[in-house]
Amino acid sequence: MAGTFPSVVIENLQPLIEGGHYPIKRIVGEDLAVEADIFKDGHDVVAAVLKWRVLGKRAWRETPMSFVDNDRWRGVCTLYDEAVHEYTVEAWTDTFRSWQSEFAKKFEGGISDLRSEASEGAALLEAAAGRARDPADAVRLREFSEQIAIAANSEIYAIAQSGELEVLMATYPDRSAAAEYAPAPRVLVDRQAALFAAWYEFFPRSAEGKGDCGSTFRDCLPRVDDAKAMGFDVIYFPPIHPIGHTNRKGRNNSVTCEPGDPGVPWAIGSEAGGHKAVEPALGTLADFDWLQKEVRKRGMEIALDFAINCSPDHPYVKEHPEWFYKRPDGTIKYAENPPKKYEDIYPLNFRCGNWRELWAEMKSIVLFWAEHGVRIFRVDNPHTKPVAFWEYLITGVREKYPDTIFLSEAFTRPKMMKALAKAGFNQSYTYFTWRNTKRELTEYFTELTQTEMSEYFRPNLWPNTPDILPPILQEGGRPAFMTRVLMAATLSPLYGIYSGYELCENKALPGREEYLDSEKYQFKERDWNAPGNIKDWITRLNKIRKENRALQLYTNLRFYHVENDAILFYGKMTPARDNIILVVVNLDPFRKQHSFVYVPIDEFGQMESDGYQVHDLLNGARYTWRGRRNYVELDPDIQPAHIFLVRR
Repeated sequence: MAGTFPSVVIENLQPLIEGGHYPIKRIVGEDLAVEADIFKDGHDVVAAVLKWRVLGKRAWRETPMSFVDNDRWRGVCTLYDEAVHEYTVEAWTDTFRSWQSEFAKKFEGGISDLRSEASEGAALLEAAAGRARDPADAVRLREFSEQIAIAANSEIYAIAQSGELEVLMATYPDRSAAAEYAPAPRVLVDRQAALFAAWYEFFPRSAEGKGDCGSTFRDCLPRVDDAKAMGFDVIYFPPIHPIGHTNRKGRNNSVTCEPGDPGVPWAIGSEAGGHKAVEPALGTLADFDWLQKEVRKRGMEIALDFAINCSPDHPYVKEHPEWFYKRPDGTIKYAENPPKKYEDIYPLNFRCGNWRELWAEMKSIVLFWAEHGVRIFRVDNPHTKPVAFWEYLITGVREKYPDTIFLSEAFTRPKMMKALAKAGFNQSYTYFTWRNTKRELTEYFTELTQTEMSEYFRPNLWPNTPDILPPILQEGGRPAFMTRVLMAATLSPLYGIYSGYELCENKALPGREEYLDSEKYQFKERDWNAPGNIKDWITRLNKIRKENRALQLYTNLRFYHVENDAILFYGKMTPARDNIILVVVNLDPFRKQHSFVYVPIDEFGQMESDGYQVHDLLNGARYTWRGRRNYVELDPDIQPAHIFLVRR
């Protein structure tokens, strides 16, 4: 019966998403810590290794796992290849250590006749010599075997405890009856930009800030350079494709379009082409390629909006009418999100009879732009398309371009947002935009960073978007803009702002969370250096992020006690505790707030009686604190937050 059933039980492996159906996520150079319950019947000693490899490769890499407690084992490896990996645990009966333990117990217990045990040990060593790949190791193992076969009990006891022998037997164990966890789960290993980046969104047609006419790709470099000066890494463009004419929207979403109104970029398609073309008013595809290269020269990259919308003028409407939703009278339905109506947009039906061709065409769009150097895509409303479609598209694109990053713009139900992240989206929009109180922020970000979500869901925090001007920004003025961007930049390694944020633009449609005179419908006039801007504040934040490794990590976020509910206190530390950041934020944009905060001094080895320095990286001030309980005071009109670097 030997070998017909597992010799060791391996269960409760973590991390594991949906039983291994979906991959977890890591970054190149990041550790993967795996735990599992590993045990067997009887009193034999168990050994285990963590194994990993790039998917499709034959050879496994492995590292020993260590016993934690109560049959729980743990192993850690570092992932260096930007690719999909698989990982598993292999465990077996450690026959040598089992024999070593049994012999020691009997010898120490005073049993004198251990001839059978000595023969058993000698046979184990002889078998290991046969497995040895190094001839010198084989010779040494046979020498040990011969010694054990004839030695006295006390000598055998000493040989069995020899460090040299232990290393040799651990190098050549008998794994013929090993058990392996299957099927092997997967881990998606991304490049650094998937975890740490600052995004800046602007409309190319409004790059120059002129209200009476549009800008072109060739006019965008000053805006790009301004974003670079503020410390942003990613330039995100709304759709750059031809805009339809039929039912084109006017200013403030008016159904009446006046001459010269540029239309909504999300109403894609005209006589100039569809998703593989550019809006003629912006220039040509060659102009985009030029801009793309210029952005790359600056150490930045462009993210494009992948919006699966078609105007009534899109070539697909004539070429593939079967791809769209039809009314009973045979006409095509336009998009609706009651009470909103989008008469200028036709949604595609991803469950139409010809869905395979439609899906393939959508994938070809992303591949087209990837061939033009784009490696980041912000996906518009992915929650209105089948999750299976996104698995198909993302997997297909990443097979050819494994460095591609997809951001899910899904402001929808929590379970759908999670499902999209599991299906392959590298980053996700969040509810941060509407979380304002200490309790809301603490509960939400604890869920994001300290539960299973942290294994697959990477939050990209946006305090505003072209579609969303939340009440806190409408009402809180400049202090609210300062604190919300500071929290976005420090709660997560990923964040972004939509242009105009740095100018504290907060004029809204009455009773709505939408901008008045939104540039979705018009050219936007702006003075990019208008008085009252917070460009210096944002620049400082991005500099702090890049200089402090703790702020480039995700699951190290911790919230700490503070006596005032209008103040949020949290921190981030590197694993080695060589970079410790504490953040204190006044959540009240209207009033000065003060309180005692409770510093987790035990987490960075500080004694209660010791003094230590906190250096405010925002204004350069330095304070000497002592113990856990220390005083803070924050005036929103002067400085509504601290970012402290702890110097021990």
